[in-house]
Amino acid sequence: MPILAGFIVPHPPLIVAEIGRGQQNQVRKTIDSYRSVAQQIAKLKPETIIISSPHCELHRDKFHISTGTKASGSFADFAAPQVSFEQTYDTHITNELIGLCKKNNVPIATDDKSSAVLDHGTMLPLYFIKKVYPDFKLVRLGLSWTTMKTHFRFGQLVAQAVSSCGSNAVYVASGDLSHKLQPYGPYGFAKEGPVYDDLLIRTCEKGALSELAEFDEQLCANAAECGHRSFVILSGALSNMPVRSKVLSHETVTGVGYGVCTFYPIKPEDPYVALAQKAIRAFVTTGEKIPVPDDTPNELVDTRAAAFVSIHKHGSLRGCIGTILPTEPSLAQEIISNAISACSRDWRFDPVTPDELDDLEINVDVLTEPELIDSKDKLDVRRYGVIVTSAAKRGLLLPDLEGVDSVDQQISIAMQKGGIRQNEPMTLHRFEVVRHK
Repeated sequence: MPILAGFIVPHPPLIVAEIGRGQQNQVRKTIDSYRSVAQQIAKLKPETIIISSPHCELHRDKFHISTGTKASGSFADFAAPQVSFEQTYDTHITNELIGLCKKNNVPIATDDKSSAVLDHGTMLPLYFIKKVYPDFKLVRLGLSWTTMKTHFRFGQLVAQAVSSCGSNAVYVASGDLSHKLQPYGPYGFAKEGPVYDDLLIRTCEKGALSELAEFDEQLCANAAECGHRSFVILSGALSNMPVRSKVLSHETVTGVGYGVCTFYPIKPEDPYVALAQKAIRAFVTTGEKIPVPDDTPNELVDTRAAAFVSIHKHGSLRGCIGTILPTEPSLAQEIISNAISACSRDWRFDPVTPDELDDLEINVDVLTEPELIDSKDKLDVRRYGVIVTSAAKRGLLLPDLEGVDSVDQQISIAMQKGGIRQNEPMTLHRFEVVRHK
């Protein structure tokens, strides 16, 4: 997933404390939402932050892509020269994006001189982000007066460039909404202003980002918005999968619309994990074992295999039960049975309760058939799990577990689980797993 998340944010200098000097309190919701966005980005720890800004160099028929190695800026134009910082550019992604645009006939402009100076539409997001997360590189993009669909296509190439570079990034679309929302505002009032803001916010609430490229150009012009094309580039960057969206705030008190929205790509649900989750939720809430759902993929219905279902809560193990060899007619039934056992019959833990269900993380490991080996040298803690057998006693340990770093440690833990002592004769089997998270 090249783009970890996307954010729509405004850029009024007023919300910088050193500029507002108390007046920023009239848009406190916007400031609080901005801080939330910064914290979310810090939690994601992206290598790169991509920012598109209406106040970056603007061309009628092409997109500006900032080049060079770094840029600096300050709020001197807003009587706060003491607020300044320098930011390193991600030249790897930038160069890849330039190449993709040329290959796909998307017009671009690069200028090292203008690239070296940060505009306030870029500075505002950086002002909040750098307070909590300074360790990233920047890609800075400008808008153009080309069509909305061209902006959408440009956004798709941005995501492709990030993916091609093997990087992870977040996209921040800087832009205010309508500038004509209140008669007392600096730009006055136009009836299209509230119409545009309402439509934009409703579109973002439902996560229908592709619809942003369909907005009426005349509506946008009459509303005097400044960020819509920035938002459309974001929609293109996130167009490869559906998103989970949230509007954190929308304020109009100054006569200008300030919207703060978040968008997180939704990963396709793994059918193995989804089945285990359904089985656990149904058993915990009703005590019933679900039948195999009708929409279960054939790969789960037509095959037999052993499987382990593990449950974690807030990073700690909450239950884990599995089988070494298949015991049910299908892998789907194997997962259902082991999921129920993991949530209710793991002797190390109390049964899972309904109030815990939303806090659980479920993993499913599908095992290959165990292979007898004659030496521990044929084990690899990352690739193979191990089964240690002594007479009727048997202990198993899955591969690639946190904190298990050596074969000797892996075997020792498996022996402990099986109640096998060091001096007892034993045999070793190894197996591989396909892990579904």
